[in-house]
Amino acid sequence: MNQDSVVYLNGVFKPLSEAKISVLDRGFIFGDGVYEVVPVYCRRPFRMVQHLKRLENSLAAVGIPNPKSAAEWKTLFMEMVRQAPYEQQAVYLQITRGVAPRDHGFPHGVTPTVFMMVNPLKTPTPEQIEQGVACVSAEDFRWHRCDIKSISLLGNVLLRQVSVEAEATETVLFRDGFLTEASSSNILAVKKGVILAPPRDHLILPGISCEAVLEFASMLGIPVETRPVPREEVLTADELWLTSSGKEVLAVTMLDGKPVGDGSPGPVFKKMWAYFQTQK
Repeated sequence: MNQDSVVYLNGVFKPLSEAKISVLDRGFIFGDGVYEVVPVYCRRPFRMVQHLKRLENSLAAVGIPNPKSAAEWKTLFMEMVRQAPYEQQAVYLQITRGVAPRDHGFPHGVTPTVFMMVNPLKTPTPEQIEQGVACVSAEDFRWHRCDIKSISLLGNVLLRQVSVEAEATETVLFRDGFLTEASSSNILAVKKGVILAPPRDHLILPGISCEAVLEFASMLGIPVETRPVPREEVLTADELWLTSSGKEVLAVTMLDGKPVGDGSPGPVFKKMWAYFQTQK
């Protein structure tokens, strides 16, 4: 993203180089805000309604008033898409509580800060789709409200760095011996043709792409079990998948240096990946 790229800040479209906020913005001081990333294919947003619903839920969970209606958000998103030079886009939206003197308590009479930008959408390479990717695992030490898409992402950053230093694609997380998600993705296991999905509770972000994959599974006649998935089942799974706005659905073929299944993307993944492409 270059300095001439057009962004949106508090009602105004302007070049990135001209976008400024106060150092007292609570997003900067406390990480007090939420965000969304909407993938756009051929200038068509993917699952906009679901993304806006998750945004509404995140805002309500942290007590920030939603500054726009769903119709207003859709109009704004489409204008961002129109102004960007890319056909495949990742539209980033961030809302913070606003600017106020530094104090932990919620300030009164503060207007939320709204920021949007567009980057090219990076999806898996043909090689990654064909061969799968390597991941490592770690203990999930994040807070207990991972269902909020908060901009306070230090835990995720530290856990993602584990895989960066291991030259792996993602860090698969376990909490108290059970699968949660990955540092910036949801994760699903496949055992004997059945997709195993961890419960969508406060310890996991309700991923829009993950929900799409589970919906597609129903359409494809692939059974799904939503339940706690112990580490042992993950380590002996036939397949593991990452899902996110950028990864779509992506096979994990190595975990902690050991092959997942036979070490190549499995048949259920191939079926799901092919169907996913038809739904974009």
